[in-house]
Amino acid sequence: MKLDDVKKLHQKKYRGQFGFYLVEGEHLVLELLKAVNAHTSEKPSAESITLYITDDFEQKARALNSGFTVVNVNQKQMSQLSDTKTPQGIIACVPLPSCRASSKASAADTLEQVSNEVSKKELKHTGKQRYVYLHEVQDPGNLGTIIRTLAWFDNFTLLLSPSSVDPFNSKVVRSSMGAIFHVPIELDVSLDTLQTRFNRFAYLDMAGEAVTTSSFSDFDCYLFGNEARGVPKAALSQFNAKAYTIAGSGKIDSLNLASAVNMCVYELSR
Repeated sequence: MKLDDVKKLHQKKYRGQFGFYLVEGEHLVLELLKAVNAHTSEKPSAESITLYITDDFEQKARALNSGFTVVNVNQKQMSQLSDTKTPQGIIACVPLPSCRASSKASAADTLEQVSNEVSKKELKHTGKQRYVYLHEVQDPGNLGTIIRTLAWFDNFTLLLSPSSVDPFNSKVVRSSMGAIFHVPIELDVSLDTLQTRFNRFAYLDMAGEAVTTSSFSDFDCYLFGNEARGVPKAALSQFNAKAYTIAGSGKIDSLNLASAVNMCVYELSR
């Protein structure tokens, strides 16, 4: 890609047009290399990734022996590629993974797809694959934190509705701390397709049962809503979704979305 085109990848429409996204910073590039070296079918090949570095990173980049294509740029060019105030001097241009799910896919089909996307070595086999559905999540920091938690506990697939923040937005990638390379993600999964894939749904509501009850682990898909509006009530009724709650002191009336998802994922993984 031309450098002028790489600069455009901070915009979603150009990520879609060119089929690449940016990964910035030494830690994230090392996490990317770890994922590539896992040799799973859906991870990009080393040869398909271009690493843009300044002279400060020349020696480190060569020592990685990553197989990435390495392109040297000057400080001004790096500043143009970066979306941070103080660029670290290393940015990878990475092919977008295939994240689109068939609207008619069954849960069994999806599980088979996930099995192909994530190597057996990456799965702990301590439980079934679980699905976390986020409806119109807007905050990049929330999404990145959730992805990081799903990677920590493993055996989770993330489903994102249309109108959700792009997981390949640089803020999401950065806040995930590289976890985005390790979690299966499906994009543009509409609410009305979920019933063709799953049988039992759970969601959070103040009037629900405690997530600490044993029945909380019995569901196929866990629904979490937009930070301001939640999951549409009509969908919850249609799905006959079961309500659960996270017990608290009662001093405040809600939790941050990422905090709520993280607590639920912890309970499911105990």
